Amino acid sequence: MDFCAGIDLGGTFIKYGLVAEDGGIIGKGKVPTPPGCGYAETLNAIASAVRGIAEKSGVRIRCAGVGSPGVIDGALGYVVTSGTLGWENKPFARDLSALLGVPATLANDANAAAFGEYICGAGSAYKSVVLVTLGTGVGSGIVLNGELFEGCEGAGAELGHEVIRFGGEKCSCGRRGCFEAYASATALIRQTKKAMAKDGESSLWQSCGGNPDNVDGKTAFDAALAGDKTAKRVVNNYLRYLAEGFANIANAFRPEAILVGGGISAQGESLTVPLQKKVNRLMLGRGRYAPVKILAAMLGNDAGLVGAAMLAKEKKDEGSNI
Repeated sequence: MDFCAGIDLGGTFIKYGLVAEDGGIIGKGKVPTPPGCGYAETLNAIASAVRGIAEKSGVRIRCAGVGSPGVIDGALGYVVTSGTLGWENKPFARDLSALLGVPATLANDANAAAFGEYICGAGSAYKSVVLVTLGTGVGSGIVLNGELFEGCEGAGAELGHEVIRFGGEKCSCGRRGCFEAYASATALIRQTKKAMAKDGESSLWQSCGGNPDNVDGKTAFDAALAGDKTAKRVVNNYLRYLAEGFANIANAFRPEAILVGGGISAQGESLTVPLQKKVNRLMLGRGRYAPVKILAAMLGNDAGLVGAAMLAKEKKDEGSNI
């Protein structure tokens, strides 16, 4: 049986795996991204890791797919620009293909994750889904009628930078009021710390061991579940911010489902059930017509490498040389 290699390229680690035609992973691993994210060194590290796991598993690789941070031109296989990696205009797919001797494809990492969830994760029952990943920032990927939407030259689908509060918090992109500035895990941590500073009696302090530096994306949810009123306000406000962004997404694309990824998605129905109610109240038609389901993503940290591999398989089956 032939397999596709899937690679999730990050600034700290390179995650890789062998993916079967049904999306199942038969082997995976990770290696550190070379210091300074040197281009040639990173290509060689990926090629070495993929060859090693293929030899160890005794299988043949028919193609390789990579999900990378940054603006990616998937049609040409170029990293147009990536602040995380420090690269500009790199023909990554072509160069990796030359090293491995098989066709290689390239996609934005969030787009790859969305495609993975669509093919064999929480979105597999639907034709159109949007994945929103809540982490340091807000990542997003869009699949419409079975096709990955990347926008002109791969620069689209940046839903974290829709504005939900005019003149609001400053975002990393330089604008104010972006969805990312309110709905990322980073934003939730900031909101939690701010609430703690105002309420020295809140059990949020116990949840983080009395040290605000220990606050993470779970802190407010854990304390709210235990009944803390301040934590409940933090969580409810955070859900309101999420709902504003999700309602915009629903109105713009009307997918069948919006999938929540990132560590916060581990809250499960404690997150998705109240969020669904808020989105229904805000979206056009209040969810009565063409409803949009809010679901937790399923593939976790494997979504990117699975999606990258399945995109590579799709292009190989279509006869693409990229």
